[in-house]
Amino acid sequence: MIALHEISKIYQMGTQTVHALRGINLQIEQGEYVAIMGASGSGKSTLMNVIGCLDTPTEGRYLLDNIDVSDMDDDEQAKIRNQRIGFVFQQFNLLARTAAIKQVALPLMYGGVDRNTRVQRAQEKLSAVGLGDRIDHRPDELSGGQQQRVAIARALVTEPSIILADEPTGALDSASGQEIMSLFDDLSQQGITIIMVTHDQEVGERAQRIIRLKDGRVIDDKRHREIRS
Repeated sequence: MIALHEISKIYQMGTQTVHALRGINLQIEQGEYVAIMGASGSGKSTLMNVIGCLDTPTEGRYLLDNIDVSDMDDDEQAKIRNQRIGFVFQQFNLLARTAAIKQVALPLMYGGVDRNTRVQRAQEKLSAVGLGDRIDHRPDELSGGQQQRVAIARALVTEPSIILADEPTGALDSASGQEIMSLFDDLSQQGITIIMVTHDQEVGERAQRIIRLKDGRVIDDKRHREIRS
């Protein structure tokens, strides 16, 4: 599904050249549950941005389902993101005064889906994450864990094959974090490919495979559970 070949990313910050990624080679199969770990500045967020088509590599090739997305323009990358990838962020990224059902339906509106279908699918995804009775609640009426569930429902509403999660439990207490990780376990069981950036060892060990980065390079790549059938 995902194949990275000699991926490098270089940023020019004034007179300083930053090598965020240095010759990354990775293959991630359909249905894998992967944690990307490393210290701050190791390149893990940059790697996730490249995989999520939020950024393009300076060098190398990125194949997604055998399609080379390395050199796609912004519009082409936006289409890939909307159709194939769902995003979950540490700070939820919800609209402050907007009901949960509208938050979840938003990606479908961008995709040109009709209103009735948007509402139906948003309701289905909110029910799937345990918020079927909270569809009209705004973020300030929900707990942190519930807000993250809304964000996960929003990521799922386009039926993506890949979920990218950036520190999804980082803003949650331990109990809420465990609930969110159980939800990711369930999504993995359904065959969705999950790629999660985390600094938390306990969270990382929920994945089937842990990839560790240091100074923009892969220094360790271990699979400790098989892909679930």
